[in-house]
Amino acid sequence: MLAVISLAGGPAAAVPPQEAAQLKTTLTLVGAERAGNKVGTIPAWTGGYTTPAPGPRGGAIRPDPFSGEKPLFAITPANFQTYADKLPEGAKVLFRKYPDYRMDVYPTHRTAAFPASVYDKVFRNATRAHAAPEGIAYGVEGAAGGIPFPIPKNGFEVVWNHLLAYWGPARELHVNTYVISPDGTRTLSSGYDEVADFPYYYPGATPTSYGGYYFKTRQIQDAPPAAVDQGYLDWQPIDTARYKFAAWRLLPGERRVRRGPSLSYDVPDPNASGFENLDEYYIFFGGPDRYDWKLLGKREMYIPYNNNRFYARSQTEVMGLRHANPDDLRYELHRVWVVEGTLAAGKHHIAPRRRLYVDEDTWLAVYSDSWDESGKLWKFAHATTYLMPDVPALILGSQFVYDFDLGGYVFGFAFNGSGYRITGPHPASTFSPESLAAQAVR
Repeated sequence: MLAVISLAGGPAAAVPPQEAAQLKTTLTLVGAERAGNKVGTIPAWTGGYTTPAPGPRGGAIRPDPFSGEKPLFAITPANFQTYADKLPEGAKVLFRKYPDYRMDVYPTHRTAAFPASVYDKVFRNATRAHAAPEGIAYGVEGAAGGIPFPIPKNGFEVVWNHLLAYWGPARELHVNTYVISPDGTRTLSSGYDEVADFPYYYPGATPTSYGGYYFKTRQIQDAPPAAVDQGYLDWQPIDTARYKFAAWRLLPGERRVRRGPSLSYDVPDPNASGFENLDEYYIFFGGPDRYDWKLLGKREMYIPYNNNRFYARSQTEVMGLRHANPDDLRYELHRVWVVEGTLAAGKHHIAPRRRLYVDEDTWLAVYSDSWDESGKLWKFAHATTYLMPDVPALILGSQFVYDFDLGGYVFGFAFNGSGYRITGPHPASTFSPESLAAQAVR
């Protein structure tokens, strides 16, 4: 069903101006197909959804602009084979395992929109972004402020588009992570206040001005009780060969900050009790260099989309005993890029094969399938998307990661009920080890 477009290890380079001109004609300003599909189930993109709801803004929960819509149909264990070509492999496993698993499919709305400054930078990036000297597996040069490769030529470019997708310049929020065991027991494994910046998207950022780290975060825990006041700093580099990953950990009992392990690859995520790896955060996170990424093509798929209703529910409501509560999720038909990573020569990863499904309108991965060393499908992750027309942006929100060997799942990056506040850039000192150390003497 999928045609391999190019080798993952192929060169990554800017496109010529005449090809970039498609971003103002047949393609959207970020590289998606502007037209709808032939049968009309995917509409044309006409600018996205940019009408904020009346009332408070800032970090307030954004309402669901489509609250009056009813599902067109439901995909269930009884009929999922009819829609198999539009489903990820992990969802098919859930349909086979659980009689109550369901996808409610709604009309498609192409709501993705970005600030004008981002569109301008995407167009510039199209003709200047290229692989880092060490290779596209390790980094990107010549890009800032927008998707680096809006007209991708290989799988690595699509993965970097996901890693460098737009979330705003900075944010503040409270996040919880839950582990749901095979018997349905829910455990709050982590709760923390997060401050995060995206220097790559700072106002006026240029390819040489943002300092080589596209994402910085500081987390201070308030749950569970044994972890209160523990802290983490994480810096994600644009070139993993040149800048390396940087992480620090604060242990209040020691009253000091220690350099931490690389918060990437298959390092167990401490916020999820080791149930998931750090590069499963945001569906895929960190360095892409452990894999050879092949671009398999584009497909129409049913994906979680425009999930603002989900964020109006409590965190307890959206967690089912075996899987996410299907009553709270909205699925729509959208086009996605499909990329598959296989373990690169000389590299190690506990998941030697994984597949990402990347929304064409946002460049955010919304699904991930992962296989183990025996070739068995091991894990499945799906995100939710959160519409913020006041920014404007459509971002990844909470995610669910299922482990088919252990049973159970993780509900992570959960901010239901607490809002998501977009801010301006924070002082650089916010993300310094000294600032983290100051938390120990509050």
